[in-house]
Amino acid sequence: MRMKYIRSPRIDPYFNLALEQYVFDSLDRSWGYFMLWQNDHTIVVGKHQNTVEEIDAAYVKEHGIQVVRRLSGGGAVYHDLGNLCFTFITDCESGGQFDFALFCRPVVRALEEIGVSAQISGRNDILIDGKKFSGNAQYMKQGRVMHHGTLMFDSDLDVVGRALRVPSDKIVSKGIRSVRSRVTNIRPYAPEGMTLAAFESALVSHMFREFDMEEQVLTEADLAAVEQLRDARYAKWEWNYGASPKFQVQKARRVEGCGRIEVRMNVEDGIIRGIDFHGDYFGDGDPAELTARLEGLPLREDALLEGLRTVRISDYFNDMDLETFVSILLQ
Repeated sequence: MRMKYIRSPRIDPYFNLALEQYVFDSLDRSWGYFMLWQNDHTIVVGKHQNTVEEIDAAYVKEHGIQVVRRLSGGGAVYHDLGNLCFTFITDCESGGQFDFALFCRPVVRALEEIGVSAQISGRNDILIDGKKFSGNAQYMKQGRVMHHGTLMFDSDLDVVGRALRVPSDKIVSKGIRSVRSRVTNIRPYAPEGMTLAAFESALVSHMFREFDMEEQVLTEADLAAVEQLRDARYAKWEWNYGASPKFQVQKARRVEGCGRIEVRMNVEDGIIRGIDFHGDYFGDGDPAELTARLEGLPLREDALLEGLRTVRISDYFNDMDLETFVSILLQ
């Protein structure tokens, strides 16, 4: 199949996932496409995952990490500007079966050209020295496949571990949990002094030779359509959090001057459908009154703060303010 190369002009994750979908849905299907793109400080969760089960919400908020849901399944991954993402979009040649190796092999061959020995492992990972540097996922629709993967060249591995480390709240859901693996960057194995820009250049050169590609420049109309899709889907809480499977969560926190509070919630479509409180905390208010105010609210900071704006939380939980209470529900 003839291939075209597209380099995203943005590091906005909402734009980049919208760009993938736009290329998949709207560009000429007589061509295949190879795309490169980067996101800054982002967690991307799989289509079938429960977002709150995959991230450390407090760490994510503190460090301004963006969270976005993709169209494909698989596990959650962290992106920063030390990571390069690649996407292949072509007609499906595998009879509707996921074939990860087909799209991982060109990456492995490109790495071999710069002296890096990598291996395809399991279903959807690429490894160096037994450590994962590339996680891959696929989406299929109407005889077309989108394959995308990460290439961690010089990512901050400490942040990778922290952002995707979920606190030990008890969460029961039908979401597909990520399997954590030992990870590494490409840079320690690459030629000495190689930068990410040089690595990208080598990767692109290899792909142009392997697929006889030509570059496609996005038009103003293309970019406008991507922006519209970005705003309509990928930048919305309803897609990134609300589309999570139904789940139950149990949280516990000890608050000075109040005591230990245990919260049990049922959440569906990102909305609190049931909630109750237990523990040795002090408070005179009837918890049923607070439960009634909470049920039906989105499990989202701004919605909770607004929905409880007129409630004196200290009536129910001694010496507690609204912000602390909301942080218990979210973190």
